[in-house]
Amino acid sequence: MKVILNQDVKSLGKKGELVNVSDGYAKNYLIPRKIAAVADAAAMNELKNREASKAYQLAKEKENAENAAKALDGKTIKISAKAGANGRLFGSVTSKEISEKIKADYDIDIDKKRIVTEDIRSFGTYECTLKIYTGVTATVYIMVGE
Repeated sequence: MKVILNQDVKSLGKKGELVNVSDGYAKNYLIPRKIAAVADAAAMNELKNREASKAYQLAKEKENAENAAKALDGKTIKISAKAGANGRLFGSVTSKEISEKIKADYDIDIDKKRIVTEDIRSFGTYECTLKIYTGVTATVYIMVGE
C-alpha cells in the first residue's frame, strides 16, 4: 500500500515522502496514529503541488542570491576604525561590521556567518568572500582606514 508520511519515521522516510508499506502496517499502525495518509488521488495531487511550490521557492531564492552576488561582486567597502600610532587597530574588523556596512550601503542582507575573511587588524585593503547561497559567491574588497 502506498502512503504519504505526515512525519519522519525512522526506518521508512522523511515527512512528505511517498513510501510503499504493507497493508497491515499502514491500516493498523500508520494511519490510525496519523503518521501517514493513504496515497489517493487528492493526496497525490497535494503532494505534487507542495513539491512544485518548494522547487519554485528554491529557484526564487537562488535567483535573488545571484542578483545580490552580481550587485556586490568586485565592490570596495570602506570601513573606518580607530588605530594606534603604528597603524594597528584597537581590536579588529569583524564579519558583523562588514555585514552591517553591506546592509547600510547596498541594502543587501548577508549573514555574518557567510562572510569569509582573514583577520583584519591593521589599515589596508583585504579580499573577502561572501557565500551568499549554495554555489553562489561574491568577492568584495574591504578598505580599512580612519
